Amino acid sequence: MHKILKIVAGVLSIAGIGFLVRIIAKGDDEIKALALNGDTSIVEPMAIVAYIILGLVLLFVLVFVFKNLFTSGKSLKNTLIGIGAFLAILLVAYLMSGGDVTPYKYNGIVATDGESTMVGAGLVAFYILGAVAVATMVFSGIKKIIK
Repeated sequence: MHKILKIVAGVLSIAGIGFLVRIIAKGDDEIKALALNGDTSIVEPMAIVAYIILGLVLLFVLVFVFKNLFTSGKSLKNTLIGIGAFLAILLVAYLMSGGDVTPYKYNGIVATDGESTMVGAGLVAFYILGAVAVATMVFSGIKKIIK
């Protein structure tokens, strides 16, 4: 498996380098002129390689995260506690946010009361998570100073 991954990484690296050389050789002005006419054939192969690499990285991250989660009971327990705490914060934020009587328009469409509540809940959740992050950093700094 390791040998196959090295080969795939090498092939994608060589392809990326080749496409980069092709882009640099064309020059910015010519690429911009071609793009204005709808021709993006110079840049597209590089973007495809980037998408393939992104997909592979995400796949491997997910595989190894789930593998680690299910092989270690303590890790699974801590993950579930974290997810539960996050869901609790979202629930508190939703319950704290109320609909707004002000009609908001987006592209000419008036936002419903439910949409306004969800936006408010997102903002309240952001504030709660931000406060928790700041408190954690302050607590960690104080703890380091004491030690």
